[in-house]
Amino acid sequence: MKKIKVGIVGTGFIGPAHIEALRRLPNVEVAALCEVTVELAKQKAEALGIERYYTFEDLLKQEDIESVHICTPNFLHYSQSKAALLAGKHVVCEKPLAKDLHEAEELVELAAKTGLVNAVHFNLRYYPLARQMKTMREKGDLGEIYSIMGSYLQDWLFYDTDYNWRLEPDKSGDSRAIADIGSHLMDILEYITGLKTTAVMADFNTVHKTRKKPLKPVETYSGKMLQPEDYADVNITTEDHANVLLRFDNGNRGVITVSQVQAGRKNRMTLEISGSKQTFNWCSETPNEMWIGNRDKSNEVLLRDPSLAYAEARQLMTFPGGHNEGFPDTSKQLFKEVYEAVAAGKQPEKPTFPTFADGYRELLICEKILESNKKQAWVEV
Repeated sequence: MKKIKVGIVGTGFIGPAHIEALRRLPNVEVAALCEVTVELAKQKAEALGIERYYTFEDLLKQEDIESVHICTPNFLHYSQSKAALLAGKHVVCEKPLAKDLHEAEELVELAAKTGLVNAVHFNLRYYPLARQMKTMREKGDLGEIYSIMGSYLQDWLFYDTDYNWRLEPDKSGDSRAIADIGSHLMDILEYITGLKTTAVMADFNTVHKTRKKPLKPVETYSGKMLQPEDYADVNITTEDHANVLLRFDNGNRGVITVSQVQAGRKNRMTLEISGSKQTFNWCSETPNEMWIGNRDKSNEVLLRDPSLAYAEARQLMTFPGGHNEGFPDTSKQLFKEVYEAVAAGKQPEKPTFPTFADGYRELLICEKILESNKKQAWVEV
């Protein structure tokens, strides 16, 4: 079997997650990585067991590298994705696709012009029960959608001493919680329900208006603490917490809450989708079960089990029921679909995976939410 050789761009928190998932695909080889300096690239390559290492420019010169994964901070996504496409590489980009709509639109057009495979890492779609809910809705099990409630809650920025590059607008953009974890929530809601968000009303809150930036390196999610003299005060302009009212193209309503200062919530996305026949409730921290609410009979709990799921969802299940699949499996399943397209050499006409166009859609909604918060008014999407 000829293996597709892949290069990884960026090796912070998410880069190694991409590497681990890619190594579980039989037709893919993680052949190289790159970092900002050759010295750092060498260090990361040795730690991750990858033979070849480069700076970004040199990585793109490697003719045998067919595909690259952009796993760098947000402000680099546009320029690196564009450069990779122009170098003839297929591209998988972390979310968000770019910092603004203009950049995202250019990438969508360039990807279409080249015909190269393009994908955005909206991996949470690939929990099998998310695909199951989507399929149940498509087959009429849910009925007409009455309302949607969603939340994405974390606590990794709970303290004012918690700090990360995502707090700096020049690196992450003018929105943080909504643009970061909220992007997954907005994407998966439209993916499962098939509805389009037509208007938004947002209200943001910055709980820690001043944070203490470490003067020494601290790894994301490490929980490590420094001494008081090791911090510098920094004013914060992006949101810690956001509430957003939603209107959909079927005339009905929804609401989402996104927070990165919710003590005890490590990485919890919850969806409750109410229809004319049933209600679905699912949580990412218990991803192998979904609650089904009924009016006139007992409620149900569906466990992730290939023998109980629709065929469309069964495609995302590797193990039998009772053998839990979780976050690492979502990337594996997404990349499996992406690399079927890469093996064919071009972007499918109807991709099953999230594309640059989906990345543009998410950025559009995010910008309208940001506009709504500034105006404190409803804004049409």
